[in-house]
Amino acid sequence: MARKKAEETVAPVATQLIFQAPDLPTPKVNPRSGKLAAEEKAAAKPEKPIRKEKSEKPKKTREKESKAVESDESAKEPGSTRMDAKRNRRRDSRDSSRRRSSVTESEFLARRESVERTMVVREKDSRIQIGVLEDGMLVEHYVAESQGASLIGNVYLGKVQNVLPSMEAAFVDIGRGRNAVLYSGEVDWEAAETGNQPRRIELALKTGDQVLVQVTKDPVGQKGARLTSQVSLPGRFLVYVPGGSMSGISRKLPEGERQRLKQILKDVLAEDAGVIVRTAAEGASEEQLITDVKRLQAQWESINSKSEGGKAPLLLHSEPDLLVKIIRDVFNEDFQKLVVSGSESMKTIKEYLDSVAPDLVERLVEHKGDEDIFDHFRIGDQIVKALDRKVYLPSGGSLVIDRTEAMTVIDVNTGKFIGSGGNLEETVTKNNLEAAEEIVRQLRLRDIGGIIVVDFIDMIQESNQEAVRRRLLECLSRDRTKNQVSEVTSLGLVQMTRKKIGVGLLETFSTTCECCNGRGVTLHEEPRFRMPEAPAGKGKNKKKAKEEVVKKVVTPEQADAFKSVVSQIAAASTIEEPKEPEGKTEILNAVLESLPEGPAPKKAKRRRVINLGRSKSQE
Repeated sequence: MARKKAEETVAPVATQLIFQAPDLPTPKVNPRSGKLAAEEKAAAKPEKPIRKEKSEKPKKTREKESKAVESDESAKEPGSTRMDAKRNRRRDSRDSSRRRSSVTESEFLARRESVERTMVVREKDSRIQIGVLEDGMLVEHYVAESQGASLIGNVYLGKVQNVLPSMEAAFVDIGRGRNAVLYSGEVDWEAAETGNQPRRIELALKTGDQVLVQVTKDPVGQKGARLTSQVSLPGRFLVYVPGGSMSGISRKLPEGERQRLKQILKDVLAEDAGVIVRTAAEGASEEQLITDVKRLQAQWESINSKSEGGKAPLLLHSEPDLLVKIIRDVFNEDFQKLVVSGSESMKTIKEYLDSVAPDLVERLVEHKGDEDIFDHFRIGDQIVKALDRKVYLPSGGSLVIDRTEAMTVIDVNTGKFIGSGGNLEETVTKNNLEAAEEIVRQLRLRDIGGIIVVDFIDMIQESNQEAVRRRLLECLSRDRTKNQVSEVTSLGLVQMTRKKIGVGLLETFSTTCECCNGRGVTLHEEPRFRMPEAPAGKGKNKKKAKEEVVKKVVTPEQADAFKSVVSQIAAASTIEEPKEPEGKTEILNAVLESLPEGPAPKKAKRRRVINLGRSKSQE
């Protein structure tokens, strides 16, 4: 029993485990707020997200990826790069045009009534000159000669002479001497039978093929005419595009008029044709539009019938002379009157308006009188100013227009314009706004095309830059030539493009200089050094040094010889019949040559006088 009790009283042995924590820093607590100091710092300055550095790939992997990207890009662009660039430009222009709001009725009427337009036609020496005036200022000028007619708009059956795949162009003989050029971007690919192959010009055209083309640009200099195989026939109210599936209406028309014209043309046009409605179609009746469409359809059928049995090169359709073309394309309800000087031109214009637009006949006025019509409207003086390199603005500023091979550069200067109060930014903005209006007028008058860069005076505020650009776009809305304006660059430059169609004003009234070949300088075989001119002495108290007269010294012997010569002359004068004594001239020459000249005076050395007292006081 005792043994059992001893066993019961013995307690089991317990195992104790001790864990020792590592030494950790004691967190600092702010006694005022009771928060940890680390949390307060994190709330005051949030930590930046840590970028995960990309692991560098080996060189071979990078080379493989670059080759794969290049192969993908080449697979994406199997066709013409020129066509891709043109497609991108068209897409950008469509996007920008969609962002523009449509013209309201009030804006349309305000734009029409704000400018007084007049067209002047002068017929003189088998030459016709046409001027377009806006508020008395010349903005457009055209010259038509009986011998040199324009080729723009003519339709030819051409023969392909050569195809250059590397230039993406084909040279076509149209029977006008120099071969014209047809680029791949102007080929009608829907009519070309290329199948599923990429759109390359060498696959669409071969040497010796006959192709139906239309001239879009006249030949200039060494460049031949530009062609397109997408034929379009212009009319009074619209442009007929055979084979075109899309139609367009001028954005200068109000929205209500656009919807009306769209509804009329939907029932008139065929499915395989398209039209581009002009601004002149505003207010035109349904009957007038139908007549215009039928007339253009008849022209297209005539062109097709001639091309089927013709042999290239052959002229299929020719545009009317420039006078009728300008009246058709430019003269509309916006003009108050059309003044004509010349019986033949008056007869031609009246017949055309009677058949096409009888409502405009009442605005036709014949100029009578001995005074030249261009002098009456001061057109000649404005043409002379437009031929100058420098153009002066009414406020005192100026424009300097320089034409290069690649582009036209216009520089804007303030000149004598000092503003009327305010600050420099306001003065510069006013000058730039005035320059924008004059720049558009000069572009239209001089018919400048291609790339144009305008260097406006620097403006700091972006709102002022946008105001100048907006003014430029408003003035360009009156220009019927296609143009595109980009944003203001970081250097304050405005870049724009304007379609170049014909010959400019400068080329019309000038010829290339035979001496410098149009360069403006004369070259010499040897270097030419210009000695610097001595600056004129500045100062009020300085007097001009008098020129000293060199006196001749005469000896007594020379004086006696001279007296004897004088006495002989006096004795000869007392004779009734005066005769010139023999040897008189020789004696005088001998005496004058014998007179010696005195020594030349020495130039006085300039001495610099220093006023010590003044210099000390100044110090």
